[in-house]
Amino acid sequence: MLRLGKREFAPHEPVIMAIVNRTPDSFYDQGATFLDEPALARVERAIAEGAAIVDIGGVKAGPGEEVTAEEEARRIVGFVAEVRRRFPDVVISVDTWRASVGEAACEAGADVLNDAWGGVDPGLAEVAARYRVGLVCTHAGGARPRTRPHRVAYDDVMADVLRVTLGLAERAVALGVPRESVMIDPGHDFGKNTRHSLEATRRLDEMVATGWPVLVSLSNKDFVGETLDRPVKERVIGTLATTAVSAWLGAQVYRVHEVAETRQVLDMVASIAGHRPPAVARRGLA
Repeated sequence: MLRLGKREFAPHEPVIMAIVNRTPDSFYDQGATFLDEPALARVERAIAEGAAIVDIGGVKAGPGEEVTAEEEARRIVGFVAEVRRRFPDVVISVDTWRASVGEAACEAGADVLNDAWGGVDPGLAEVAARYRVGLVCTHAGGARPRTRPHRVAYDDVMADVLRVTLGLAERAVALGVPRESVMIDPGHDFGKNTRHSLEATRRLDEMVATGWPVLVSLSNKDFVGETLDRPVKERVIGTLATTAVSAWLGAQVYRVHEVAETRQVLDMVASIAGHRPPAVARRGLA
C-alpha cells in the first residue's frame, strides 16, 4: 500500500501526479502557471480530470537563469499553503533538490518531496524523515542540478538505476521516512541519453520487482522527441505510448502534463490487465 498525505493507493492502482510549474521559463508550458490564479486553476482542473497528486516546482530542470533557494521558496511555499487550504484532500508534492526549500514546503503543508536530482542534497531526505512525508528517490546518473548529460555511459544502465534508487530508498527509511511513502524513479533524461531512457523503460519491470512503488516522469521529454523526431509540442502521442508500456510493466505513479489523456490510457491498461472493470459493459448483452 502506497500512503501519501491523507491518501492510500492499492498496489495495482495507477496514480496521476499533475505538473504545476511555478516558473516563467518551463520547457513545455513556457510560464503558463507562473502566476497564482492560472496555477490554482491548473490544480483545480487536474484534480477534476483525475490527478491525485499535484507536483509543484519552482525551478525548471534545464539550464537557465540562476534561481536561488530564496527565490525558489518565494515561488512555491505560499502557493503550497494556498493549495492546502483550497484542496485539503489532494496530495501535494514539491519538486526540489534543496533541503531548505523542502523544509519550508513541508511547513506549508506539502506531503511529498520529489527529489529529481538523486539526493544531491542529502539533507532533503532528512527533512522528509523529520516531517514524515513521502519521498521520490530518483536516478540522475550523478548529474548536478540543471545540467544536461554529455557523453554519459553505463555498463548496464538499469543496474545503475537500481543501485542508486534502492540505496536512496533504504537510506530514507533508515532516517525515518515511512517505508510505505517512498517511491523510486528511473529518471528518464536525467543523466541519460535517449537510448538509456528507452532501455530503462523496457526494463522497468526490474524496478517494479523490487517492491518499491515506481514513479515515471515521461511527459513530453527529450527522449520521446528524439525517438520520434518531434518538437516539444508534438510529443503527446509518444508520451502516451510510453505511458501505456510503463503501466503494463507495473509502474504506479505518472508525473504528467496531460492529465485527462493519461487517465484514459491508465484506465485502459488496467482494464486489459484485469485490475479494473470496464466503465460500462453492454455489448452483446442487449
